[in-house]
Amino acid sequence: MFQIEYYEEKDRCPVMEFIQGLTPKEQAKILREIDLLKEFGLALGLPYIKKMQGNYNSLWELRIKHSSNDFRIFYFVFSGGKFILLHAIRKTSEKTPKKHLETSMRRMKNYLERM
Repeated sequence: MFQIEYYEEKDRCPVMEFIQGLTPKEQAKILREIDLLKEFGLALGLPYIKKMQGNYNSLWELRIKHSSNDFRIFYFVFSGGKFILLHAIRKTSEKTPKKHLETSMRRMKNYLERM
């Protein structure tokens, strides 16, 4: 069993706030996929998780498909089998917008500086 930690900044939890803004069915689907990540870790593999490429190769994405919606939760692997969930989006284009990846990287850097 792996650990899941939600990134927090200034008494906010961006991923949880994103999830709470969705419909109950969407919330249930996303929380189920997070449970799968917790249970199987990186062995979960495609189509559930994918390592990002290029300048963002320290990030992973949890890929969630619900009905006609695609959601992504960006995270990184911290020591001891802990996954830090950084940022979540509803994916609306083929390519992930750079601003979301940069937000995730900034949060990861901030988390690591605090440790």
